[in-house]
Amino acid sequence: MTDSLVETGGTAGTCGEPESSDSLKAFGEVLKVLRKRAGLTQEEFAPLVRYSVTMVASIEQGRRFPPPAFVERAEDVLDAMGVLRAAAKHLSRRPGLASWFRQWAQLEREAIILQTYECRLVPGLLQTEAYARTLFAEQLPPLGDEQIEAQLAARLERQELLRQRPNTAYSFILEEHLLLRRTGGRAVAAGLIEHLLELAPLRNIELQIMPVVRERHAGLDGPMRLLETPENRWFGYCEGQESGQFISEPKVVSMLQMRYARMRSQALSLEDSLSLLRQMRGA
Repeated sequence: MTDSLVETGGTAGTCGEPESSDSLKAFGEVLKVLRKRAGLTQEEFAPLVRYSVTMVASIEQGRRFPPPAFVERAEDVLDAMGVLRAAAKHLSRRPGLASWFRQWAQLEREAIILQTYECRLVPGLLQTEAYARTLFAEQLPPLGDEQIEAQLAARLERQELLRQRPNTAYSFILEEHLLLRRTGGRAVAAGLIEHLLELAPLRNIELQIMPVVRERHAGLDGPMRLLETPENRWFGYCEGQESGQFISEPKVVSMLQMRYARMRSQALSLEDSLSLLRQMRGA
């Protein structure tokens, strides 16, 4: 499930909730038992963890992935002795489909740092409408017109994060060949390069290009995303053709951070990246 589809939910339901699983249902049951042991109704418990009653009910029913902040607050409120934290850690290690990207997208909206390396296509946050429309139109199996329009609207709405969160530090490393491919044709490719040049000067965005020719490359294992939450916790996300993996294991996240840091030194500098984009544009 690549970036072209997974960011808007992919195969999951239109309600925006993840596909349920036995592990999500089990977590929900444990939460419910602990809540009732504490003598709390959902209405009493919700404000204590600073989430809505609807959110609490959805998690208990196994229909929503428990956000990290929810787990930590529930641990404290319910004196769960690490049970919820351990269960949530197990959930985050389990590969899934589009529902797992929804968990990532939820953290993304609150992140103070977001780092993205891509070698397949321009990340959703940086896409133009024409580029995104091309990706949706070329999706296999084919999407209907209404599906394309709905996913395009969701993509464009998500892009508002770049300007709505000026205190979030966004770092992007893009392979040069993504811009040389001319996805959608010359006009679409030209519009995409112009769009990147418009975004690059924003103070909260760092955009680097990884040259086609690079003898040493720390990102050969594929695309990755990293983020830091307001609680200073780091998470990672990696995805393939039909699956995505949300990563919270500190050792794995640390490894990804090491690779990303190396790639930042291997990619063109911010100034040289802008120069290359201008050259591609023909300025």
